[in-house]
Amino acid sequence: MPLQRVIKPKNQRVKRALQKRDSKVIENPRTCVCIRGNKTSEVVTQLLKDLHTVKKPNCILLSKRHEYRPFEDITKVETLCKKYDASLCSFVSHTKKRPNNLVLMRMYNHEVLDMFELGVTNFKSITALKGLQSMSGAKPCLVFQGTQFEEESDFQRLKSLLIDFYQNEKPEKIRLNGIEHVISFTAVGGVVHMRTYRINLKKSGTNVPRIELSDLGPHMDLEVRRTRLASKDLLRQASRQPKVIKPKKVKNVDVNPLGTKTGRIHMQKQHLDQLQTRKTKALKRRATSQTTDDEVPMDTAAASAAESPAKRKRAAASAAESPAKRKRATESPAKRKRAKT
Repeated sequence: MPLQRVIKPKNQRVKRALQKRDSKVIENPRTCVCIRGNKTSEVVTQLLKDLHTVKKPNCILLSKRHEYRPFEDITKVETLCKKYDASLCSFVSHTKKRPNNLVLMRMYNHEVLDMFELGVTNFKSITALKGLQSMSGAKPCLVFQGTQFEEESDFQRLKSLLIDFYQNEKPEKIRLNGIEHVISFTAVGGVVHMRTYRINLKKSGTNVPRIELSDLGPHMDLEVRRTRLASKDLLRQASRQPKVIKPKKVKNVDVNPLGTKTGRIHMQKQHLDQLQTRKTKALKRRATSQTTDDEVPMDTAAASAAESPAKRKRAAASAAESPAKRKRATESPAKRKRAKT
């Protein structure tokens, strides 16, 4: 295996360019190169312009025609993508055998990872559908419908490619008014129906607005013709994330796909036979103070019945004493001596 030549920067401009192309922990938004084949029709030419409009500003549209055949020789396409530092590529052509042909590719390490050849039918451009256009660089909401996207391996890889194609920078927060358009992909009978709509927020009288969809374009039906997919090992290597990005796992804490955090708490076994169920003194005093003069608490009646006759006689004598005598009994000896003098 030949060794790759190490390019040493000669000045600061070359150094900045090399640093921009160098691998990063968080990659830049994927750039797409739009290439026209030697022979094209009006349909695929307008389709390439619409893809450039939707993908802007991370898209490069080449006006020159190129006589490339991606499924026969891919080296020229890889060289062109390496020149523009692009990880996505769209190629259109038109022949009698394969009319209105669209080829979508994605790169890994400047080499083709996956490649799909799609036949375009029922195409409607953005200019044909009169309406408000989305802003440049807007992030679309992608909707995938159909069991084929979950069951068949080719459609699963096509779904991943379409997500990479339309994905821009990942936002930290989402604003409701910032979601301007939605792209729907419906797989039925081996054909992917692509529809693009603009989201209009209307007043509904509540905090949640009423949503209406209007045709935005482009609309098309895509039929899978040929594929060239990467092996599972190469796909696993391309999808590997660095350890810096991976979140540290916290014990007994889980986060679901919607971002909700749940935790698990471990408690010791509770012994119900050791629980204290008797009433405290504070509760007894409060219950005694709330009773009226006519009512006699059951605890007091039982206690008086259990007292001895001598103790009850002393209690009756102390209750018969006058208030002045009881006051003198509670006074200290010094105070009583001062009172006599």
